[in-house]
Amino acid sequence: MSLKNRNLISIMLMASAFGLGWIAHRYTTHPNADGDFKRVTGIGGIFFKCKDPKAIREWYQQHLGLNTNPYGAVFEWRQGADSSQKGFTQWSPFAEKTKYFTPSTKEFMINYRVADLEALIEALQKEGVVICDTMEVYDYGKFVHIMDPEGNKIELWEPNDAVYDQMGKDMNMPTTK
Repeated sequence: MSLKNRNLISIMLMASAFGLGWIAHRYTTHPNADGDFKRVTGIGGIFFKCKDPKAIREWYQQHLGLNTNPYGAVFEWRQGADSSQKGFTQWSPFAEKTKYFTPSTKEFMINYRVADLEALIEALQKEGVVICDTMEVYDYGKFVHIMDPEGNKIELWEPNDAVYDQMGKDMNMPTTK
């Protein structure tokens, strides 16, 4: 077999492998024709406005035993699908004048953990859901904000729990277990 034919066969095999890999990825991580894929997998955080976030963090630490830090507190738990894997839920009091919840005028915002944020954004766009911003990507996860029909801003988070866990350890911020 000539070198030209071997190169052509090699290119065709690589292209076929790439195509099959793309198809496998597409049908295992994105919605099928019915839109059937995991959407929300849990609560990622509870955020609320208050007059004095520092005093609120201290009160919750003293009276309810939360391990608080400058951002609030992190609850550590084990994932139901695989109990060897940690999961985290953030609890954060915000200053009452925060703009983080905008355009919502509500006093709270819930963060939901999701399995595949890119696929969910695609599905939500097709469903006409208001998406407030573009997806932001950090080492510890991907984020986007949406609005529900009553004007509640919702944060969607595809977490990287291993990085989130290490980040807390590096910052010497114990979790509440």
